[in-house]
Amino acid sequence: MFGRRRGMETAGSSSPHTSATLTLPPTAGLLSCRVLDTVHQPVRQAAFEVTDPIGRRIVSGVTDPYGGFTVALPEGEYRLSVSAEGYAPFHGATLVGDPAQPGTGEIILDAVEPPLLPQPGHWELDPTHSSLAFTARHIGFARIGGRFNTFAGAVRIADRMEDSSMHVIIDAASIDTGVRLRDDHLRSGDFLDAARYPTVEFYSERFIHRSGSHWAVAGALTLHGIGRSVTLDTQYLGLGTGLEGEPRAACRATAELHREDFGLNWQSVLAQGIAAIGSSVEVTLDVQIVHKA
Repeated sequence: MFGRRRGMETAGSSSPHTSATLTLPPTAGLLSCRVLDTVHQPVRQAAFEVTDPIGRRIVSGVTDPYGGFTVALPEGEYRLSVSAEGYAPFHGATLVGDPAQPGTGEIILDAVEPPLLPQPGHWELDPTHSSLAFTARHIGFARIGGRFNTFAGAVRIADRMEDSSMHVIIDAASIDTGVRLRDDHLRSGDFLDAARYPTVEFYSERFIHRSGSHWAVAGALTLHGIGRSVTLDTQYLGLGTGLEGEPRAACRATAELHREDFGLNWQSVLAQGIAAIGSSVEVTLDVQIVHKA
């Protein structure tokens, strides 16, 4: 079961502590809850989301320092989801405005063990089950996505995970946004200048544990011949086994780059004064690595 609910309530009438400060419309009720762990300590910054019966989000947020939240909603039936790092998520149904269910409820989240880390040794990135993607703003509001199709990498997992290292090499000319004319421009001297700088490289010797399955991988990214410090916000997804029985591990990482930091300064300004291409580029890596005996 995903989490446990104890007195998970909805309110058509507010508690004495809220009635003095909140004036609700006649058709509204309060959904009030505290999120606790199994020893009844508040779970701070737990994410909650309230949706309607067909899954449309109505309201979302995070719990306060006491593990609580209170939201005013039109009377009706809703779905509530609560999640927090290191805990099994909670999903449940609730009615707002039901006089038979007054008061404030509690949700008890069960702790979960973080996934097992890869065994020490040499691992190689599997490009057939990995992707290096990016998105950038176009004319101020549209988002253009792309990827690099050719890359290779290696990871050395140390006895202490924090002492591990990785090296990834990307073929700059393999950039692919699905439009040949645009890709040719991105490969040109206006952007990547792939003929002069054929590879993009990332090297890290700093694996920093943040919490649960979340890590920071800090290193140097060399792009367009310029090196800059970059930190990948990484979620470790765990271990698995391939079709041939080989050990595998997976992670998902994100970073935000500013192209001017790497000398990619080409720009075109539209008649309205809007830059054709935004400064920031969001990078997303979905990576599988395979253990090498």
